Amino acid sequence: MTLKFLGSTSEDGKCPTLYEMENGDIVVQGYQLTDPEALGQVRNVLPGETFVVIPRALLTRFAPKV
Repeated sequence: MTLKFLGSTSEDGKCPTLYEMENGDIVVQGYQLTDPEALGQVRNVLPGETFVVIPRALLTRFAPKV
């Protein structure tokens, strides 16, 4: 599976970053959500799922427009 780099709002090459998979799905690289209060509010969490904090600027600047 090949990932296409879409962009990052990081000045020094670290996360957060967006990638696109060959099938059009989006991969997000970012800091894991660890706030206990916020985690207590998420729903229907499946095994293997995690939550990543995505700055709004990253999505508005680099997310594909459909």
